Amino acid sequence: MRARPALMSVITLLLVGAVLAPKTPAAAEEGAVVNLEAPSVRGTAAFGRTLRADPGAWDPAEVSLTYRWLRDGEPIGKARGSSYDVRRADLGGRLSVQVTATHPDGEEAGRSSAVSESTDRVRRGTQVLRVRPRVIGVPRYTRTVRATAGRWKVESDRVSYRWLRDGKRVKGATGRTYRFAPGDVGHRLRVRVVSHVDGYQRAVSDSKVQGRVKHRVGVQRTATYSVTTRGRITASVKEFARLARQTFNDARGWRSKGVQFRRVASGGSFSLVLAEASTVPSFSSQCSATYSCRVGRYVIINQTRWQQATPPWNAGGRSLRDYRHMVVNHEVGHWLGKGHSSCPGAGRPAPVMMQQSKGTNGCVFNPWPTAAELR
Repeated sequence: MRARPALMSVITLLLVGAVLAPKTPAAAEEGAVVNLEAPSVRGTAAFGRTLRADPGAWDPAEVSLTYRWLRDGEPIGKARGSSYDVRRADLGGRLSVQVTATHPDGEEAGRSSAVSESTDRVRRGTQVLRVRPRVIGVPRYTRTVRATAGRWKVESDRVSYRWLRDGKRVKGATGRTYRFAPGDVGHRLRVRVVSHVDGYQRAVSDSKVQGRVKHRVGVQRTATYSVTTRGRITASVKEFARLARQTFNDARGWRSKGVQFRRVASGGSFSLVLAEASTVPSFSSQCSATYSCRVGRYVIINQTRWQQATPPWNAGGRSLRDYRHMVVNHEVGHWLGKGHSSCPGAGRPAPVMMQQSKGTNGCVFNPWPTAAELR
């Protein structure tokens, strides 16, 4: 009778152990197929990329596997491989893969399916640059250069161009070619290419920066000048000197003929004189108080004309700034040895050596030397 409590204790321990012991999944019974570790999708969910299915773990381990790719939970056509090439139609959706495992003894012996977690929303692909764009040609005023589009891993459907001067956009410069303008001289340019491919994010690449843009021709002659006045001057001499310097340095002026102008404190190759109108004839009887003049080393700018231009010029709708360019170029042109010119034809730009202060005889007012005058 004393053995009975001991027997009861053993029975109790066996019952408790049975309750606490881990249970084998019902599907793990002989002949069943059990998913021990869920399938997963490896790779980046982006257009143009390839995703691969990790089937997870199964019991038994020797199961045969089939795959079914899903977009937002719905089957995708014939996408039944262990890998999947992300398509344009997938953009914005979430992808997952369903894996079906069949018992090695056949479907009758057991079959089971499991679905992976969904990916993030499919995004546009990323273009990969292979060869950077280039600018082909010489960086010189009046020359034209051409841009290459560069080369990308995925061929571009379309490319667009944007030209930059010192890193800032050049207004209206969006073609594959670019003709250098006067304002480009002394600056550095490059081209920005944007590649567009359907299903991909747009890609941007810049060419290398070119050397500074040069004048049309190199320096062939240096002329020094000093700034002086004659008579009672009411205009700003400082501004007069500054604006004249701009004219001398402008790529459209005599600098385009190879003449470089450099100001000196006194003397120099010629004197640029801002003169009260009444004093202009004092340089020569050939000079008029109405207009500007050049006598020997003196390039004389009539103060009244500098401040007001002339009636014909103003009637033509041209600016005072352009008149100032024109009158300096005209009188300096005489110092360079050029005589007066006439209109080459109605509607054509007037030569800067034409007396445009008096009119143009059918030509278009023009403050800069023409191509013929620069030869």
